[in-house]
Amino acid sequence: MVYTELTLPVNALRDEIDGTVIIPGDGDYDAARMAWNLAVDQYPALILIAESAADVAAGVRYARSHDLGIAIQSTGHGVLLPANDCLLIMTSHLSAVSVDAASQTAWVEAGVLWGAVLEQAQAVGLAPLLGSSSGVGAVGYTLGGGMGWLARKYGLAVDSVLEFEVVTADGQIVCASETEHSDLFWALRGGAKGALGVVTGMRIRLYEVTTVYGGSLIYSLADAREVFAFYREWIQYLPEEWTTSISIMNFPPMPELPPFLSGQSVVMVNGCYVGDAHLGQMMVQALPDWKQPIANTFHPMPFIESDTISNDPMDPMPASVSGGWLTDLSDETVETLLAYATPDKVVKAEIRYAGGAIARVNDAANAYDHRSSTLLLEAVGMTPTPEAVTQFRQHIAAFKQALQPHMTGGVYMNFLDGPDAHDQTANAFSAKKYQRLGEIKAKYDPENRFRFGYRIPTSTEA
Repeated sequence: MVYTELTLPVNALRDEIDGTVIIPGDGDYDAARMAWNLAVDQYPALILIAESAADVAAGVRYARSHDLGIAIQSTGHGVLLPANDCLLIMTSHLSAVSVDAASQTAWVEAGVLWGAVLEQAQAVGLAPLLGSSSGVGAVGYTLGGGMGWLARKYGLAVDSVLEFEVVTADGQIVCASETEHSDLFWALRGGAKGALGVVTGMRIRLYEVTTVYGGSLIYSLADAREVFAFYREWIQYLPEEWTTSISIMNFPPMPELPPFLSGQSVVMVNGCYVGDAHLGQMMVQALPDWKQPIANTFHPMPFIESDTISNDPMDPMPASVSGGWLTDLSDETVETLLAYATPDKVVKAEIRYAGGAIARVNDAANAYDHRSSTLLLEAVGMTPTPEAVTQFRQHIAAFKQALQPHMTGGVYMNFLDGPDAHDQTANAFSAKKYQRLGEIKAKYDPENRFRFGYRIPTSTEA
């Protein structure tokens, strides 16, 4: 059911909180229900725009008393299931950031974009483990793992979390850390985004990074087979200071793009080196020495400019994403990529090279899994209509079926969205970890209030 007329009493909730309650029929309802991904069309029973963790707790208690499910949204990235017929808690106004240079840590609330953390941290010579775009919400990105341009050197964002502030399903505000609610802390680090509670803030480690050597090499799609073959050999010799990716990019015709990109399909090698720029330049020079690219944007840069490596879109758009872990970049894998990453269906098919510090973390340390896998595929398509979403999903299913001999079967949750992410949650974990997540779910959310995030059935249901 989608609410067309709300019969729930909301005045008591409005009186209890500092934030805003919006219901269907309010003039700002349609704007408030939107996600960053414009392909998401959702109709909550009511929307709570929280101003504090206390507001969130009041909303959770309200949902319990009226038998409502609870969906959580901050920036609107990574929506799994549309927040229909439920309480949608918006945490975008929880925007506090505090950097402690002495302890090299930062406190980050749930509505904060990585750009705000990066700016404050860089001002004191430090850096967070953000992703390829500073326009993504820090907390949501981290809960899904968080594999950015410093990943092979310093690990995943989720491995640098020291504590979470969480509103649990009973409406209580708790601290989850190694010493308090340690089981919840284990689960939230990679395993339970939106499924166990509302994370309203986190304390994270920061790292001494101010400058990097980064950029892109752009080759014609006609050179793709040779570039992929060179890349798979080149990465075997790179130190952990390098984090890289290779992608097939199909650019739409856009006047703001240079002519060699507008309406063109290319192969891009992206990378970021943490260390002496001269050494970084020497190591990346192997590619242009072998074959001259159309463009080479590698250069020393302040880390605060790391967005320019990927140039991910910052504005909301209708898109869908899927992916999974690959076993290899063999000639056969590359042929499949070329066959399915076509301009009519896929904007980007990127393979990120993991390993390094990611793989050195004890597998039992937290819920995040597949640490030994090193090649991660992400495929993105533009999906402005429901029909386009369906077509993309069908195409990706065929794409993955063709790649099946070269995939591990595992997935990375930050590279899935929509029902695809909800349905494939179990594939992000070993059976043992998924079982433990179910046990923790049964403890902290036995009524499954938080059923719009990762699909974590209680241990009995599993």
